[in-house]
Amino acid sequence: MTKKDSYQEYANAVLKLEAEALAALIPRLDDNFDRACQIIAKTSGRVVVTGMGKSGHIGGKIAATLASTGTPAFFVHPGEASHGDLGMITPDDTVLALSNSGETNEILTILPIIKRMGIKLIAFTGQVNSSLGKQADATIYVGVDKEACPLNLAPTSSTTATMAMGDALAVALHKSHGFTEEDFARSHPGGQLGRRLLLYVKDIMHGGDEIPRVNVDASLRAALLEMTGKGLGMTAVTNDEGGLVGIVTDGDLRRILDKEIDIHSAKVSEVMTKNPKVTYPDKLAAETVQQMQALKINGLFVIDPDGKVVGALNMHDLLRAGIV
Repeated sequence: MTKKDSYQEYANAVLKLEAEALAALIPRLDDNFDRACQIIAKTSGRVVVTGMGKSGHIGGKIAATLASTGTPAFFVHPGEASHGDLGMITPDDTVLALSNSGETNEILTILPIIKRMGIKLIAFTGQVNSSLGKQADATIYVGVDKEACPLNLAPTSSTTATMAMGDALAVALHKSHGFTEEDFARSHPGGQLGRRLLLYVKDIMHGGDEIPRVNVDASLRAALLEMTGKGLGMTAVTNDEGGLVGIVTDGDLRRILDKEIDIHSAKVSEVMTKNPKVTYPDKLAAETVQQMQALKINGLFVIDPDGKVVGALNMHDLLRAGIV
């Protein structure tokens, strides 16, 4: 057996053990999970997640997932909590403590203070009859039969199980309080997901004098100059009221040259595409991308309810905005 084969064999064993650990959690879910969700749903403050070592790293991820899906949460290191950070926790909060053994000293040290403040306690533990499990208002079992570590020592399957249960908790709460795509985007404004869900056509379109347009009576030469000057690869053709009646694109010009039409004498109305596809200022930019991709076009004009041209955008604008 080659070393490469050995590595893959080890990896397969780890993935299998961790998958089995997750599957084993499903039949063990009980009323404690519902109780935990109900406690958090009634919490007027935040969910304070705490845990030591690897559990602490998982706790930070759980807190971040809760916060990004509509449940205000943050992580507090239990060791730092007993040296001043406990002041970050208020009676309006709920504490979610992670400990596979349920006997983590740093967590047990702060439990009396949490209880004295009347704060609800939720435990994720592999030992429901542990000190932590017995003191919790809701004890959720996240134990595993075996760690994926060959020595059965390093937290592997157990941390995977804890993280997955944290995801289950976050998503269950997310569903229960009607968290929407727009809510998600508001908490992720700097990322691509936020841009896709929050940016509207009006936020990125060219407006005013940047819009390439010519009157329906203009010459084809004037349309060509307008397209060249505005650099969007197209021009709108409008009537006297500013309504969109047609469009001319770079592609149209190439086809015109093949037909040997005289650019200097032809009218734009002779070569324009009538009734062009359009978009609207209040339409999501992401939806406009889908529209353009489906139509296999690179640009669109933006019109108002009266059919008047108010903007223009092309695929480059959408790329710069991070929508594509």
